[in-house]
Amino acid sequence: MRVLITGMGGELGTRIANLLERDSRVDAVHGVDLDPPRRRLHRAEFHWIDPRDVPAITSLFEELQPTAVIHLGIYEPFARSSPTSAVERTARGTVTLLEAAALVGSVDRLILRSGIELYGRRRNSPLVPDEDVDPDPTTPFGHVLRYAERVAGDFGAAHGVPVTALRFAPLVGPHFPSPLGRYLRLPAVPFSLLGDRPFSVLHQEDAARAIVAALRSPYDGPVNVVGEGAVTVSQAARLGGRVPVPIAGPVWRSVRVLSELVGAPVPEHIHEQLVRGRTADGSRAGERLGVAPRYSTREVIEALYDWEEVTYLPVTEEVEP
Repeated sequence: MRVLITGMGGELGTRIANLLERDSRVDAVHGVDLDPPRRRLHRAEFHWIDPRDVPAITSLFEELQPTAVIHLGIYEPFARSSPTSAVERTARGTVTLLEAAALVGSVDRLILRSGIELYGRRRNSPLVPDEDVDPDPTTPFGHVLRYAERVAGDFGAAHGVPVTALRFAPLVGPHFPSPLGRYLRLPAVPFSLLGDRPFSVLHQEDAARAIVAALRSPYDGPVNVVGEGAVTVSQAARLGGRVPVPIAGPVWRSVRVLSELVGAPVPEHIHEQLVRGRTADGSRAGERLGVAPRYSTREVIEALYDWEEVTYLPVTEEVEP
């Protein structure tokens, strides 16, 4: 198995590369991204390529002849990119990747990172949707997730390649770039007075394990991967020793402006989650992937606030230049 990972430079991509390096069934691991990995790689090789660069991506596919692709190049607004850039990078990067894969013809499985945001949160939509519920996104991020799944599904159908679309709950953690995580770490956390609705999250380690499991035993179709249980915004704030602040109506506009000024911007899909909640039924993950999340939503939120203090070591001797 020769694996190509898009988005390897992120926390999730680098962790997956580390896991695959230890797998004797994987002959080679290569990755591309706009940013380099944040952990040391021993066997995996990183290629500093813009995923939208058609000639470079095509040339890499022709050289490597990958048999499996893990597409993590799904950019969440205000995680590592601005909202406009996130949409453009995700859409163009997905099309470029799949066109190169179609041209070379070596890929026999595709794992796609997706998200439960594509179910949307309309007034009459299911509160806990399972994979049988048709996607009905109500935010820009939800729409781009649905687009990526549709393009990947078309590729799979045309070339007989199983496509596993892993619909993750929002990923948060102490060192994971997430607009939701930054918001919840504010000293005072506003929440909706009229409806403090529950939401679920997912630990990045559980996301990595799900991707590796899907790589080993591909499932052709979507799979919800969600941490057990749910919390509300006010509950999450209290878990982190923050001050929950009830607000309503037009005050949200001011909150979003102030939040962005202090470094925690709130894109549309996060605002929707804060006001209307966001959960999904992840009960089929164990059956379809052979693994289920180990960390509950509450445990993930507790880990989000569990920052290790920096210990400065004293200088014992001077080093000459």
